[in-house]
Amino acid sequence: MTTFKNKAAFVTGAASGIGLAITKALVARGANVMMADIDVDRLKAEMDAIDAPDKLAMIHCEVTDYAAVQAARDATLERFGKVHFVFNNAGVSLAGRSGHIAIKDWQWITDINLMGVVHGVEAFLPGMRVHGEEGCIVNTASMAGHTPTPYMPPYHATKFAVVGYSEALEMELKDSPISVSVLCPTWVKSNIYNASFGSPSKAGQDAEKFKNNPVYESTKSLVDNGMSAEKFADLVMTSIAKKRFYVFNDPEVRPVFDMRRDRILADFDACMADLKLDS
Repeated sequence: MTTFKNKAAFVTGAASGIGLAITKALVARGANVMMADIDVDRLKAEMDAIDAPDKLAMIHCEVTDYAAVQAARDATLERFGKVHFVFNNAGVSLAGRSGHIAIKDWQWITDINLMGVVHGVEAFLPGMRVHGEEGCIVNTASMAGHTPTPYMPPYHATKFAVVGYSEALEMELKDSPISVSVLCPTWVKSNIYNASFGSPSKAGQDAEKFKNNPVYESTKSLVDNGMSAEKFADLVMTSIAKKRFYVFNDPEVRPVFDMRRDRILADFDACMADLKLDS
């Protein structure tokens, strides 16, 4: 079973939501944590509130910039010596109707949700392999990485990609002491429903004018009434310790997997039947 005491972790999106809750859960278990985020003021306030100066450090890090992630890695190594856990958690959401979504917004969410994860793995994995100690790479996806809904295609595309990437990564590392976990929650209390206001097409505009729509209102209600980030973070810690790959939090979504499986197999069987037809 994986242990956390006196090991070092790097957490992106650590100033709020799941990232902050994971940071607190790690410190409570004796780990050292480098908190990374783009919101330096909030990051500093949250780090000070945890009040564990011997266990915590912070760094401004834009996960879309590979050089910045490498610099954050170097700072983490300088402070803690080794890195055992990498939480590629930073992420944003983006709603819209296909055919009406700005390409620059597609690039924005892909750079954060997918390439931010890739940058974390590429920056930290070589060093984790070299020191050879037990550790884990934890990528934040979503239940949205397993089942789609209308009007969220950019979010689903990136989260499906993170799930697939994590599955491939787990296969590569199966004979190493480094495990992989992919977080696939439904609704966890956070501020993610406001993240899209930072997209290129909305940046600098009054966010209030974008809030009066059914998708925003529905998402906000579901997130605000979701599982606490602290409860989810405890589940994450338990799952890592037990080397669990998928981390789910919602019993109500189980039928979704059955329906998806049935649809895939129905079309698979139909295609196989067609291939056997005489030409």
